[in-house]
Amino acid sequence: MLHEYAISPMQQFSYTTGKNSTDSSMIIDAMDLLYTEKFDGFCLVTSDSDFTKLATRIRESGLVVYGFGEKKTPGSLQAACDKFVFLEALVVPSSESGGEGSGKSAAKEKKSKKQLNQDAKLISLLRGAVEATSDDTGWANIAAVGAHIANQSSFDSRNYGYRKLSSLIETTELFDIEKRNPRGNNGYDLYLRDKRFSG
Repeated sequence: MLHEYAISPMQQFSYTTGKNSTDSSMIIDAMDLLYTEKFDGFCLVTSDSDFTKLATRIRESGLVVYGFGEKKTPGSLQAACDKFVFLEALVVPSSESGGEGSGKSAAKEKKSKKQLNQDAKLISLLRGAVEATSDDTGWANIAAVGAHIANQSSFDSRNYGYRKLSSLIETTELFDIEKRNPRGNNGYDLYLRDKRFSG
């Protein structure tokens, strides 16, 4: 794999048993890169909470941090990143990849209406975003909703099995949905309103 993608491996030997010298070495390298002030952001591919402080420190310097890890990743590391994506959400369906099994397992990950609505944190996030971006009539453009969520959370609809935020929201059935300003190629603007406040 290293030859196929032209990757130069780096070996870090353990100095003593039970210590993770590789993590320390990577953090030092990341800080060296940070101080060059030549980068706009960092991508951390890890599920290890030991990198939480690194992500926080990079963001304190005004740079964006993208995190990629498994679903077991601690919430502290997810929150420390500007955006965190579960690796399981990046599985390519078998029909696209030509492989077997991966597409089926990915499809099973899609959360049902009941599962989504039982996730209090998710529902609070969606309702809060709609409320924060709505006009006087309670309607909010989904683009503004998505931007609001992205600015204050590492939320990714793919973590729930949905490629689009609109599909996830529609599945919850907690919002009125209205298509406005139709245009060519089946384009339109999508607006949302919390059903609790629809009259």
